[in-house]
Amino acid sequence: MSLAIVYSRGRSGIDAPLVTVEVHVTNGLPQLSIVGLPETAVKESKDRVRGAIINSHFEFPIQRITINLAPADLPKEGGRFDLAIALGILAASDQIPKNQLDQYECVGELSLSGALRPIAGALPVAIHSRDAKRKLILPNDNATEAALVKQAEFFPANSLLEVCAHISGQKSLTSFLADPIKKEAISDVDFSDVQGQFHVKRAFEIAATGSHNLIMIGPPGTGKSMLASRLPTIIPELSEQQAQETAAIASISDKGLNINDWLKPPFRSPHHTASAAALVGGGSNPKPGEISLAHNGTLFLDELPEFDRKVLEVLREPLETGHITISRATRQADFPAKFQLIAAMNPCPCGYQGDPSGRCHCTLEQVAKYRAKISGPLLDRIDMHLEVPRVSHEVLRKGSPEGEETSAQIRARVVAAQNLAIARCGKVNAALSAVEVKKYCSLSEQGHQILEQAMDQFGLSHRAYHRILKLARTIADLAHSEQIEITHLSEAIAYRKLDRSK
Repeated sequence: MSLAIVYSRGRSGIDAPLVTVEVHVTNGLPQLSIVGLPETAVKESKDRVRGAIINSHFEFPIQRITINLAPADLPKEGGRFDLAIALGILAASDQIPKNQLDQYECVGELSLSGALRPIAGALPVAIHSRDAKRKLILPNDNATEAALVKQAEFFPANSLLEVCAHISGQKSLTSFLADPIKKEAISDVDFSDVQGQFHVKRAFEIAATGSHNLIMIGPPGTGKSMLASRLPTIIPELSEQQAQETAAIASISDKGLNINDWLKPPFRSPHHTASAAALVGGGSNPKPGEISLAHNGTLFLDELPEFDRKVLEVLREPLETGHITISRATRQADFPAKFQLIAAMNPCPCGYQGDPSGRCHCTLEQVAKYRAKISGPLLDRIDMHLEVPRVSHEVLRKGSPEGEETSAQIRARVVAAQNLAIARCGKVNAALSAVEVKKYCSLSEQGHQILEQAMDQFGLSHRAYHRILKLARTIADLAHSEQIEITHLSEAIAYRKLDRSK
């Protein structure tokens, strides 16, 4: 009778909980059983492991083998436990030493030849392995992803045979302390491509500085999508912690992780036919949706009223809390979802309301029904409501007489103003709590009177009250003003248009 213990990592949301693989080899009728809530892919690992062991020139024990994946109440899925199971069988049958295994955590899918195949979610595994102060053995194809985690000591391997040689002390795998790879993302779009629209660019500068939500209303072809696609060019790079959070979500998703752009804030733009599950995440084994893939970045919803109303309503809670909890009968998964919402819509169903050509024939009832697709509570969570008119033919042909600012020029102001906010309270202004708003967004007596008058006149909610103050704080930061002046407050109030009741 022989027992071996190997440590591995499972998957639960963006976490990688510890899974202890216990392998017991004893005399009896030849049989291999896996217990501990394994799903189909894990149950099938017995055939992959048998083939990998034999083809790596080891002996597969012709005995009774019991494999326990603990904790027993955590669902196990995928081929990530193949390597740990194979090492456990070899250690329990005394073909490799056991005394070294407690220093390592092992993940990786095995082919029948014994080669190691990559797994999804290697980044969360590397983070948790580092925190547990264990060395990580993983497939070589996952090494670049794991290298994003500072101080994570890991051993990339190509095959089961290489891992066994390392454990046995015959030939060590190459180990290194990983430092993040920092590459400057080069964009082929720029705000200077947009002719005119100075007030819109000003609004985008404010939104980028404070991470404020923004909605654009205008006829087709006025540049709404063009402007939104250029927002990432003026947003500061992510901090290392933010980049790891965002990369961990991408790592466990079907999208995968692009190492070259890992410091670049994500920009997601789902089609208006997307379902609620596609937007917030879901599935029997919950995976992140668009709002989580946009974590620490931007979610752009073009043609907002064309989204199903039930789909839009699921955005209300994550816009406030910054995370989403997906509950299923057998499990729960928490995903972060701190995103900046940028939306665009037409003023009416045909899109040409107010056009000088008079081509719009939409009735007031049709316009009201069209705009009613966006609920008041959702609109209340959007800080800036912006009209995007057509530019003149002359501006379109010749450009603005003043010239167009580049994204680099705008971004320099955004970074400077955002640094002021972070130095003051450790976060962007849109993330301020009610207590912090009271502390950092104080107004003069005249300012209070103006804001209260606006609330009464336009029927604004208490949520809108706090959002106006946060927006005014951002405008003041762009002006390098310690106090929120009347002009800053007036500009912030002017951006609240669509939710006015009078």
